[in-house]
Amino acid sequence: MPGIWIIFIIFALLSAGVSWRLRSKFNEYSQIGLTNGLSGKEIAERMLNENNIYDVRVLSVEGMLTDHYNPQDKTVNLSADVYYGRSVAAAAVAAHECGHAVQHATAYGPLKFRSAMVPFLTVSSSYLQWIILIGILLINTTIIPLAIGVALFAVTTLFSFVTLPVEFDASRRALAWVQNRNIVNQREYGFAKDALWWAAMTYVVAALGSLATLLYYASLLMGGRRSD
Repeated sequence: MPGIWIIFIIFALLSAGVSWRLRSKFNEYSQIGLTNGLSGKEIAERMLNENNIYDVRVLSVEGMLTDHYNPQDKTVNLSADVYYGRSVAAAAVAAHECGHAVQHATAYGPLKFRSAMVPFLTVSSSYLQWIILIGILLINTTIIPLAIGVALFAVTTLFSFVTLPVEFDASRRALAWVQNRNIVNQREYGFAKDALWWAAMTYVVAALGSLATLLYYASLLMGGRRSD
């Protein structure tokens, strides 16, 4: 199976490169203080309030770049560097996560679709790789296990691509708000936009890697069918 390993290596290197660049940008922009001196927590709470969202809590969580919005308990979870930080990076990340909260409050279509897929993917992900492995081992006998595995992986790939508009839209909302409300000046806006662009690239690489892997498994399936 040299083909799949080449795919894995290529996208593992791409993912590592983009992740390194994101961390580098975050570290760089974490050193640039906001002119207004607001913390990530204060920015998040202000953005939520100005969008008439009063039932979402802003919490501090452990780790670096662990920031996320949880639609289940309606919490904006910010890493300590963002929660307490008063930097361009903190402002960009805090506003981005609140962008997801705004999406949730306004019933943004792609977010609703993505959230609806989560329960199925949570269950299927536990068995997916085993099903594909069994399918490859039995491909000369039957293509049914591999066909099931390819179908499940296709849903995973769809999830990766549905995530893209969700992430880009959250960044768009965040950047528009911090600019219109003068949270950042023109120079700081450029830094915030750059930081969020690199964050989005991690999702782009993940989606493309998932698609490439899906196409590889699909080619194995088609080859198995022709040999029947």
